[in-house]
Amino acid sequence: MIYTDAVAYIHSLLKFGVRPGLSGMDALLHLLGDPHKELEYVHVAGTNGKGSTSTAVSNILINAGYKVGLYTSPYVTEFLERVQFCGEPVDKAVFAESVTRVKSAVERLNDEGVTITEFEALTAAAFLCYKELGCDVVVLEVGLGGRLDATNVIDTPLVNIITSLSIDHSAILGNTIEEIAFEKCGTIKQGGNVVCSMGQPDGAMQVVCSMVRERKNTLTVPDVNDVELVKNDVFGVTFKYKGEEYSVPMAGEHQVKNMTCAIECARILKNTFNITDSNVKNGISKTVLPARVEVISRKPLVVLDGGHNKDGAEAFYNAVVPHIENADRVVVIAGMMADKDVEESLAPILRKADYLLAVTPDNPRAMSGAELAKIASAYTTPLIVEDVGEAIEIAYRAANENSAVLVVGSLYLAGEVRGKLLEYFS
Repeated sequence: MIYTDAVAYIHSLLKFGVRPGLSGMDALLHLLGDPHKELEYVHVAGTNGKGSTSTAVSNILINAGYKVGLYTSPYVTEFLERVQFCGEPVDKAVFAESVTRVKSAVERLNDEGVTITEFEALTAAAFLCYKELGCDVVVLEVGLGGRLDATNVIDTPLVNIITSLSIDHSAILGNTIEEIAFEKCGTIKQGGNVVCSMGQPDGAMQVVCSMVRERKNTLTVPDVNDVELVKNDVFGVTFKYKGEEYSVPMAGEHQVKNMTCAIECARILKNTFNITDSNVKNGISKTVLPARVEVISRKPLVVLDGGHNKDGAEAFYNAVVPHIENADRVVVIAGMMADKDVEESLAPILRKADYLLAVTPDNPRAMSGAELAKIASAYTTPLIVEDVGEAIEIAYRAANENSAVLVVGSLYLAGEVRGKLLEYFS
């Protein structure tokens, strides 16, 4: 099997299983020789901030000289952004070989009436890759929820991180913050170390503390009183934590929550790995993610963001608004998934827009540009544009050096437009 066949095979599988639980994943990994049991982990769950936090922890460990696997989702432009080794996508041949083995095991299970999902197969392939590559540690980001997520087959990790919690994916995870937190905290195993983001909702924090006590973990929560914000703009954040200064080239004060989790995680990992304070600072300074308040251009200001829920949209708004108050023109290009609260997510930024270019992302779950435009008409002047490339061309023609072009709404849209934005504005 070659790489393109491997990706096609993964995508051919069911997105969700016919029955919840980890029994299928356990059976699949057992047929593969239980590769996950031969690795060490940092397990990262939460609603927002998982990607930034996971990447920061990975970068810290890489800077310290270790062989690090990073498993995240979703990807923006390249599928193997999801399965990284030492900061780069894993070798395509290694991935294809792993998927070949997974396919054989999946077919055996299918004969026994066991259905394996797309995410389960990908996770199993990632475990095989990381074992083959001899990873010292894997930073493992939860896909959805936690308790029943395919990544939750691992034993007690070195550190379990719970990032910012809020209500999202309610149909699957629950309608209250307590129900959401219960699912996320299902990743907490007996006798481990938990680092939890500061500023959690009270109900969520009660669940975290209860689970930590029940499973006899050690809990670390960064203290907001130990934080001093030095600089916060769309180009990045500089802050002091416990007297030490750190800079992350990602926008938004929420990154302080993510980076302090990474710092405290590194402190715990020092019990296992040789990590210096310099490694921590250098790792954080290299933490960037595509399409997460990503500045494509400064003049005009072009910012790409794939935030898809209320908290993510609010973080984007807070990071960007100070830089667009005096702009000659603010153009928003937006495309959303139909299962998201579009109005709640986009209304704040649409109020600042001179007009909206509404597009339809290339995804079966996408909201049509026409429907998005109808919702947006209460806040700004919408224009329905069927082709994403055309939307970028319109924005490019309309922008001068003192304009702002904001591309928002979904990582699916971000994946479509990022290359075109770089082509036009870089």
